[in-house]
Amino acid sequence: MWCCRRVGRELPRPLRQRLLLPPGWGSRAAAASAASAASLPSASPGGLYEALAESAAVHWAESGLVALQAGTGLPWWLSIVCAGAALRTGLTLPLAAHQGHILAKLENLQPEIENLAKRLRYEVSIRGKQLGWSEKVARFHFRKNLGRIVSELYVRDNCHPFKASLLMWIQIPVWVFVSIALRNCSVGAADSEVLAVQEQLSTGGTLWFTDLTVPDTTWILPVSLGLLNLLIVEIFALRKLELSRFQKYATNFIRGLSILMIPIAATVPSSMALYWLSSSFMGLSHNLLLRSPTFRRLCHIPRTKSDSDTPYRDIVSAFYAKYFLKK
Repeated sequence: MWCCRRVGRELPRPLRQRLLLPPGWGSRAAAASAASAASLPSASPGGLYEALAESAAVHWAESGLVALQAGTGLPWWLSIVCAGAALRTGLTLPLAAHQGHILAKLENLQPEIENLAKRLRYEVSIRGKQLGWSEKVARFHFRKNLGRIVSELYVRDNCHPFKASLLMWIQIPVWVFVSIALRNCSVGAADSEVLAVQEQLSTGGTLWFTDLTVPDTTWILPVSLGLLNLLIVEIFALRKLELSRFQKYATNFIRGLSILMIPIAATVPSSMALYWLSSSFMGLSHNLLLRSPTFRRLCHIPRTKSDSDTPYRDIVSAFYAKYFLKK
């Protein structure tokens, strides 16, 4: 710690203040997550799924779906589409806008972080030569102090990266609960409170999927779902920002997951595949909407260097250049 204090004295006041942050900042969230994970009961996959299918959240989702269909008088296939659209628009779109706000702040912080890192590297290098530090020791002190600096910047601008993951922690559970609720209704689960819905779903479809309780044997819904998810991934990958190594791995993983969803969607009731398709379609629509400069201004999302005044034209141009102009 004494060496960090010396480095702090040689740096300007704002940077010196950043070096005085207490160690271990941000570890509370990790500790809370570990404690929560430790408190979960162990169970077999089948038992865990059964417990989830009988959970209060799934029964609430069942009741909500039944209430939506009864209240609107729409056929079941259209009620499922409307449920997916309503959840994505009313719940996840505001969270997606909040995520965009956080990511924009993080992007705008990068030049300041880079400048502070250069100054800190210089001071650590000087101190290391004075004390005869090895390269490994100097790198340790640099990373330790830079971490504190970055943490304080996150606090100052209220843009910790964990806040950008809030969308995922809400969207995925809701998607799972509604999917299981639709399966319960489609198979007539013995413990379901909506047994009568199965008969309605068997005649509540349209076009080629008139029976929503059985899989889509034409594979139109599953293949459409996979292609739509792949399109969402590719639009993300076409951003102006260069992807990090982790982001590249994550993008390839999601590509594989999108393809894997095709055979999965072909084995579940059509009601689930239809919900997945409508949810992904709304996700794509919101993804494009959040690229709009006008919408971003309405959401008070800070402008960044990577923002474009013609985002849709840029997406088409980048897509064409990537997939049709390859030599």
